[in-house]
Amino acid sequence: MMTRTTDPSIHASAVLVGTRAILIRGPSGSGKSRLAFDLIVAGSTGQIPSTTLVGDDRIHLARKDNVIVVRPAPALAGLIEIRGLGIRRCDFVDEAPVGMVVDLAADDAERVPSETALQISIEGIKIPRIPIGSGYQPLPLVIAALLTIPASLKSSIFA
Repeated sequence: MMTRTTDPSIHASAVLVGTRAILIRGPSGSGKSRLAFDLIVAGSTGQIPSTTLVGDDRIHLARKDNVIVVRPAPALAGLIEIRGLGIRRCDFVDEAPVGMVVDLAADDAERVPSETALQISIEGIKIPRIPIGSGYQPLPLVIAALLTIPASLKSSIFA
């Protein structure tokens, strides 16, 4: 049950993939909602583990033990924007630990990113990160990252 709403909210989206959430950040119009919906579709077709929306547009982040958890903004819980259809209702979860961050329209996106670009620290917790430049389709990169996680890390990032 969602009880903490005093955590600061940020402009982002998040989707639960397996047991961990993908936090999707980026400027307005960069495709956060689109990537969230694309991940939900990919999960429903078996391309990646099962998926459920955590939140779209505004989410809350908080440190809980040694993980960062994401929660939907209460007023937007279960709502996602689908361009061309408007705001739609879908299944969602109240809370999920963050397992990966995707930064859309990232200034530091490279063809072969450095190791430091592939992780981010949020409240002192290091999380795998994918920086994606403007003009690149994020879904194939996120699926590639999910499918190529080393076995030694898979259980700690996504199950």
